[in-house]
Amino acid sequence: MRIYMQTPPAADDPPRFCHLILQKDLLDGWSLVRETGPQGRAGRVTKRHFGSHDEATDALVQERDQQVRKGYRVVFAEGVGG
Repeated sequence: MRIYMQTPPAADDPPRFCHLILQKDLLDGWSLVRETGPQGRAGRVTKRHFGSHDEATDALVQERDQQVRKGYRVVFAEGVGG
């Protein structure tokens, strides 16, 4: 699962992006990878580990909702329900 979001472009600043990716790891858990930053530059990457798919999916949806409240718009979503 993954979600790519952007802020609308401002007059002097490039849009910002937030990319959320849910990945199965090698230890039967799940990782939520979050990359954020200004469009066109390398972003800051953080990872959070979860023991179950349901926990990780809930965290992904919460993160998406939080970013939408901050003004981000979903540009692309793959494999996400809810």
